[in-house]
Amino acid sequence: QVQLVESGGGLVQAGGSLRLSCAASTSFFRLYDMGWYRQAPGKQRDLVATITSGGSTNYADSAMGRFTISRDNAKNTVYLQMNTLKPEDTAVYYCNAHSHNVGDYWGQGTQVTVSS
Repeated sequence: QVQLVESGGGLVQAGGSLRLSCAASTSFFRLYDMGWYRQAPGKQRDLVATITSGGSTNYADSAMGRFTISRDNAKNTVYLQMNTLKPEDTAVYYCNAHSHNVGDYWGQGTQVTVSS
């Protein structure tokens, strides 16, 4: 069982920045593909960005050029740096850990609210 704990959410004005962190409780963190997803009220949960165990990244079109996903395997932590935030970025952001052998784990989510 892997526990994921997100932090760093909050209220920010449009144009501002936030850095989300997700700490994983596994010594095998380096083997997991990690991702950030978000869910706005009344909408489905959507992919924001992913980073593989090898460090390859992938971004949703809405995040491209504004968000950066990174990982620190020594700290068992994945980050999401979000710049130039827009009101439409308002959502609960969830951390995901994926293993082809084990499956998926999710964090409890952290709220990001961007005011106009």
